[in-house]
Amino acid sequence: MAKKAPRRTAERILEVTLDLFNRFGEPNVSTTLISAELNISPGNLYYHYPAKDELINSLFDRYERSLGELLNASDGVRDVEDAWFFMHTLFELIWQYRFLYRDLNDLLSKNRRLETHFQWVLKNKTRAVRAMLDGMARAGAVRMDSREAEPTATSMVVVLTYWLSYEYVRDPRRALEPESAQAALLRGAHHVLNLLVPYLEPAQRNHLLQLVGAYAGNDQGG
Repeated sequence: MAKKAPRRTAERILEVTLDLFNRFGEPNVSTTLISAELNISPGNLYYHYPAKDELINSLFDRYERSLGELLNASDGVRDVEDAWFFMHTLFELIWQYRFLYRDLNDLLSKNRRLETHFQWVLKNKTRAVRAMLDGMARAGAVRMDSREAEPTATSMVVVLTYWLSYEYVRDPRRALEPESAQAALLRGAHHVLNLLVPYLEPAQRNHLLQLVGAYAGNDQGG
C-alpha cells in the first residue's frame, strides 16, 4: 500500500493543478497556491514535481496521448454527422485542457518542450482533418479539388486551435467558465465545419444546417 500512496498524491496534484490552470490561467497559478489548494506542504509538492514546468509537461503529456487516440478516429469520418461528432469530441478534449490554448503563446515562449511538441500537435491535427476530408470525399459527401484540400484543412485547424482564444476575447469574465462550455464547443464545431459548406453535397449541406439548428438554443452567443 505504501508504494501506491505517492502515485495517488501525484495524480491528485495533477488534477487540482489542471483545475486551477483552467480557472485562473497558468501564469496566475503559483506552486504555493497549488499546495495550499491541496492542503499539502510545498515540500510535498516539490517531491513529486520539483518545478512548475514539470506539472505543465505532465498535463501536456496526458493531453497529447488523448489527442493522438482521438485523431485516429478521423479515418472513420464519412459524412457531416460523423464530422460533427468528431469535431465536438475534439473540442471537448481541448476544453478539458483549455489552459494550454488560453495561454498558448505565453507557454510556448517559456517552455521549449511545449514549443516543439505543439508543432507535432498542429501537424497531426492537420493530418487528421485531411484524412477526414478524404474520407468524406470518397463517400461522396464533399466535392473538393485536391488543390483546395490542404488550405481548407489548415483553415479548419486554425479555427480549432484558436477558437477558445476567440471566445475568451469575446467575454473574458465568463467564456472559459464551466457553465459556458457547451455553448462554446457547439459554436466552435459549427464554425469549423462551416468552412466545408462550399464543398458539401446539397443533402449534406442541409443536414449540417439541421444539426446547427438543433443546437441553436445552446448557441445564443453567435
